[in-house]
Amino acid sequence: MTALVATDLDRTLIFSRTAMGEEQFACLAPECVEMYQGGPLSYLTPDSRILLEELVARVPVVPVTTRTPAQFTRIMLPGGPFRYAVASSGGRILTDGSDDAAWRETVERRVASTSATLDEVTAALRARIDERWVRSLRTADDLFCYLVVDLDAQPADFLPEWQQWCGDRQWMVSQQGRKIYALPQPVTKSAALAEVRARLVADGTLPADAPVLAAGDGRLDTDLLEYADHAIRPCHGELHEMGWNRPHVTVTERPGALAGEEILRWFTGRVGGATALAT
Repeated sequence: MTALVATDLDRTLIFSRTAMGEEQFACLAPECVEMYQGGPLSYLTPDSRILLEELVARVPVVPVTTRTPAQFTRIMLPGGPFRYAVASSGGRILTDGSDDAAWRETVERRVASTSATLDEVTAALRARIDERWVRSLRTADDLFCYLVVDLDAQPADFLPEWQQWCGDRQWMVSQQGRKIYALPQPVTKSAALAEVRARLVADGTLPADAPVLAAGDGRLDTDLLEYADHAIRPCHGELHEMGWNRPHVTVTERPGALAGEEILRWFTGRVGGATALAT
């Protein structure tokens, strides 16, 4: 079967040592796929590497990530280079590694016509935080902002209040581990993927009736999973903690890096064909 596969990366296919957990890290002998400041940062299991390489050889695969283009290009993802990738949570489309300026202009027009400005949001955020529980406040790609926090010290009422304030101004808030993101609502992974899909159909790479298969673990992946014909999420992470489910969304049986393997097996099972690994 021909399909378009779109997958989130962090905590879906690739994991930090902390996100993976020491037991899995010791047992799975994961392979490093990202170095940062001279040290290993992200890992993929050996089985996940084989499965991803097989999948890329069969169907178009689009990495879809909240990472900025610079952060995405640090990852040595098996099966690459990828013809298309979605970065900045939909704020960027990368075509053969290069930024698509026309898509970025489209996103900026949509944001300007509907949502509060980044400066307004970051100013409001600074007024709500302090150094007792926030390690840093950063902006990304001149598009969105995020906090790195001390989870043990984070006030219990901060997240719901911040979500309400941002929602009133057409922004969305998501907490993924120690990071709390705020993005304009028009910036979505699904909109960028729909653009990629239209291009693949237009050039004959993808049949018009080919299904979309997707995976993700966080609130910022919900629109991507909703957009897909069939989707899967891990039994860990933000969506699992929210109890988020849909009839067309499968939930893995195992958490952590083993969920990443399960997700790739699910993709390859949907696409069909033999695999080098036993299921």
